[in-house]
Amino acid sequence: MSKKPIYMSSIHQGGTENYYIQQALTDNALSTGGENVNQFENQLQGYLGNQCHVAALSSGTAAIHLGLILLGVQAGDEVICQSMTFSASANPILYQGATPVFIDSEDETWNLCPIALEKAIIDRIAKGKKPKVIIAVHLYGVPYQIEAIHAIANQYSIPVLEDSAEALGSSYKDQKCGTFGDIGILSFNGNKIITTSGGGALIAKSEEIKNKTIFYATQSKDNAPHYQHSYVGYNYKMSNICAAVGQGQMEVLEQHILSRRAIHDFYLELFDAIPDVKVYQVPNEDFYANCWLTVIIIQPNENKGFSNEGLQYFLEKENIEARPLWKPLHLQPVFEKYPYYGGKVAENLFNQGLCLPSGSNLTNEEKDRIYTVIKEYFK
Repeated sequence: MSKKPIYMSSIHQGGTENYYIQQALTDNALSTGGENVNQFENQLQGYLGNQCHVAALSSGTAAIHLGLILLGVQAGDEVICQSMTFSASANPILYQGATPVFIDSEDETWNLCPIALEKAIIDRIAKGKKPKVIIAVHLYGVPYQIEAIHAIANQYSIPVLEDSAEALGSSYKDQKCGTFGDIGILSFNGNKIITTSGGGALIAKSEEIKNKTIFYATQSKDNAPHYQHSYVGYNYKMSNICAAVGQGQMEVLEQHILSRRAIHDFYLELFDAIPDVKVYQVPNEDFYANCWLTVIIIQPNENKGFSNEGLQYFLEKENIEARPLWKPLHLQPVFEKYPYYGGKVAENLFNQGLCLPSGSNLTNEEKDRIYTVIKEYFK
């Protein structure tokens, strides 16, 4: 049996990326911004619908940072953030000199817990610190509890920054993720559903906010014949070459989503007869997940010796990549001193969960290898 590495989520080219790159090279359009950036933004706007306006940026992290700035977060403010997520969701809070307040997950979607969220808001207000923004994440492409979270946000008049870095193509009641929040963000890192090699986007409700995003992302240059700056600016605009890659990737986005959903079905069938394993999936038909990564929970079984670490090591010996879930941010050394509200849902998920190979370019031969190794482990 082949021992070539099987990666968790590798880059999957669609075939037309080179056409757009060559077009940019022919036009000598190698700068930050350009016609490819404009076209890529238009593709995203058309796909997301809901009258959104998209600014293509250098990373998803840059989009979160500018989102916080646009929502008025300053030094000394507090920002609520889901704990079960990648550190990039929270790092920009510290960039602004603000304080993150972390919230536990709930069992249905593994995302922001509405009960813990409201308790945190009430307690922070009682302490004289009303949170400025709520960062809600669609974990592994599964939408958070849209109605419950936004009802709480509206009740306390706190804007939502919607982190859809992992959720391009996911939706709730047929509305695309990234369009629910006051501001949404996307990531096009190499391991995402589509990639621009590195990049991200900010999703705004108006052309005015989009233009303000681009203003900040291009060093906040005032409209003057010389270089004049009245605001702190950033070098966050997406390059034309990266956007050219994105144009080609947008043409295969739906194919990539369908492929990942098919892989998710493959794992559902594989683990159907293994009672110690639960596959992470949407709670009901209102939720549509892009299945960016298929994730499982392994109930520890001392008699049989099964565990997430055990399966990860077993796969690793066969050159098959698997990784633990995101370690909750309130347990990370850099964030552990900040407030946390909730129980141990996120912590337990981290201790029992494992992300499995889910790339849209997995071959039948690779799936056969994965099937054989996993069946061997649980024999």
